[in-house]
Amino acid sequence: MDNLLSMQQLSTDDMLRIVKRAVAIKNGEYEPFSEQLFVANLFFENSTRTKLSFEVAEARLGMERIPFEVSTSSVQKGESLYDTCKTLEAIGCDALVIRHPQEAYYEELEGLNIPIINGGDGSGSHPTQSLLDIMTIYEKFGTFEGLNIVICGDIKHSRVAKSNCDALTRLGANVFFSAPKTFQDGALDIEYVDLDEVIDQVDVVMLLRVQHERHDVATKITQVTYNSEYGMNQARYDRLKPDAIVMHPAPVNRGVEILGELIEAPKSVIFEQMTNGVYTRMSILEDVLADRLA
Repeated sequence: MDNLLSMQQLSTDDMLRIVKRAVAIKNGEYEPFSEQLFVANLFFENSTRTKLSFEVAEARLGMERIPFEVSTSSVQKGESLYDTCKTLEAIGCDALVIRHPQEAYYEELEGLNIPIINGGDGSGSHPTQSLLDIMTIYEKFGTFEGLNIVICGDIKHSRVAKSNCDALTRLGANVFFSAPKTFQDGALDIEYVDLDEVIDQVDVVMLLRVQHERHDVATKITQVTYNSEYGMNQARYDRLKPDAIVMHPAPVNRGVEILGELIEAPKSVIFEQMTNGVYTRMSILEDVLADRLA
């Protein structure tokens, strides 16, 4: 890959190549890069898992990380994203990881000559999260064909939902949504289901964070009401198939999308997803930097 901008740019072969390489890396089959490479992580939105797992991935591959903080950069003087990125390219960066609140921000960066990895664009795409989710499902089931996957929650504002429904459908899974009316996205051609009607039939329950910061007061729903009607509670957990898994991209609103005591329950793979995020991002970095290392 020259860049990783969205899941739509990846074929199913691309996805499986990246995921299988991530599994191999997890098993210790990797070496740090043989030459010095520089990377900058430009996070214009807050992040814990994505930003820090990229930093660990980069360190394990022996990359030099150029510190970048929005609050102390020339962005505060009005510098455009393009000029910031061109500056980093000019001083020697070999790749950029970018999270930005503007959807499809990368369309303004076509003049760059170094790879861009999208760490999330507004409510648009989150391809690295999607790939780590795919890796986690692949490790558990070894296939996607015929799996029943329900994605639950704030569909309208979720870049994870948009990325995963496209990718998992193309990989052969049956993907459904479950959400309150105010959280639904009519632009996505996916069937909405009642979670209680399908909970004992699904292989994967993928919970989404309620993005309070993107809602106005009128669309907000109380914590107790949400968990009772749409979240993972003990009654729903007990109805899951024996080999079903519960996922969440995190951060988790405890007691809202899932009860706190279920986050580390046997069927939950939430922290395993975070672990897999490092290996997936190592695989992605190897892939987009392959030409520079050739």
